[in-house]
Amino acid sequence: MNSAVGAGRRGGRHVVVAGGSLAGLLAAHVLAGHADRVTVVERDRFPGSAEPRPGVPQGRHPHVLLQGGQAAMEALLPGFLTELREAGAPWVGMPSDMVLWQAGRWFRRVSASTHIYTGSRAQLEELVRRRVLANPLIDTVEGTEVVGLLGDASRVRGVLLRERSGDTRAEPRALEADLVVDASGTGTKAPQWLATIGAAAPHEETLDTGLAYASRVYRGPKGVLDGATVGYYVYPGPSQLHGGGALPLEDGTHLVIVSGLRGDEPPTDDDEFVTYAKRLGHPLLDRWMDEAEPLSPAFGYRRTANVRRRYDLPGPPAGFLATGDALCTFNPIYGQGMAAAAMSAVALRDALADPHRTPTTRRAQRALLAASRQAWDISAGADRKMPGALGSALDGGPADRVADWYLRRVLERAPGDPVVGDAFRAVLTLARPVSALFAPPVARAVLFTRPAPTPTKPPATPEGPGV
Repeated sequence: MNSAVGAGRRGGRHVVVAGGSLAGLLAAHVLAGHADRVTVVERDRFPGSAEPRPGVPQGRHPHVLLQGGQAAMEALLPGFLTELREAGAPWVGMPSDMVLWQAGRWFRRVSASTHIYTGSRAQLEELVRRRVLANPLIDTVEGTEVVGLLGDASRVRGVLLRERSGDTRAEPRALEADLVVDASGTGTKAPQWLATIGAAAPHEETLDTGLAYASRVYRGPKGVLDGATVGYYVYPGPSQLHGGGALPLEDGTHLVIVSGLRGDEPPTDDDEFVTYAKRLGHPLLDRWMDEAEPLSPAFGYRRTANVRRRYDLPGPPAGFLATGDALCTFNPIYGQGMAAAAMSAVALRDALADPHRTPTTRRAQRALLAASRQAWDISAGADRKMPGALGSALDGGPADRVADWYLRRVLERAPGDPVVGDAFRAVLTLARPVSALFAPPVARAVLFTRPAPTPTKPPATPEGPGV
């Protein structure tokens, strides 16, 4: 049998999810509707409140929940966005609420066509964890890691567990399951686990620019970034290798991030962090930091490669699925990870609920991969253009080269043309498919008009209606 959940013992279908981060929690939530018991195995001990934890290495850095992820979250956990707003998570209108700079041009601050949440990762994950783990069908095993799989090349039948605080030489204990979901993140060992039981490891596609970033919490001067303007951001690109900005958090502080490429990584020394911000090409952020109070040390992060594991080729053993960063990791600078995790959970839900098809492991895995494709195309597509990029996915082929010509024209027009800008933001926030960039009004502007004028200096206020 190749059922995604499997028949298991009568009345005792059991699912194990390896990893209790966002992707794992949302997968557990979906699978609880198809199993009698779901066990989430997490390396960490879950904190009692919204606190960063070691198992989320990017937890102290900026996170945004894009519009596509917001819709997916609300579909999975009705009322979640209201909870997020009530918890104080900033809901930022783009481009009206931010001062944005890309490729040497300031964006016009026209009315917002999309909104993003910029609260801390710890806050959002704690809210999800509280909702998901309230389900009595979902149990957790904390302070424990999956170290292997049970089964053979045709079917996975459970996992091998070892307590992290115990003796690493101790014999791991077995936990049987009808389905194992790998949601263990970027450091997944699933390819090795599969090889050990004789199953084929997935083909990996990689693309790495060597981008690194560092972040630090600041409290800004009163009256600045707490009114019509809530943050700044400089987008990195081939002509602007350094990026950075200040994004609002739920407690009224701002998380400042700076980024650079391989060989020019941002420092985590506090004084050098401040100096590095001067490389952004405009002193806007640097001037704000001069008057702001630092509230934390600088934290660095360097694992930013795009990695996609093709479990659909030829397909995983029955009883095994991968999701989240264990399936597809994006350069975090584009802010897609949380949205992709939520959208993947929706795809899994829909694949399992399809009344016209048996929910096999292969179909479910293909649905998960498809859910992450647009985020991959955006992240890998942008990173291919960066100098020094390396990896097996570096050459996108002739079709991508034609698309690159069109997308360059989109980028030139997005800062000043509201029609192009709206479509551009809808695609980047995963709210609409890439085809939105080729809709007739957008295509006419991209192909037949010159780039519209943009502000010559940072626009201090949003534009009024009708401007």
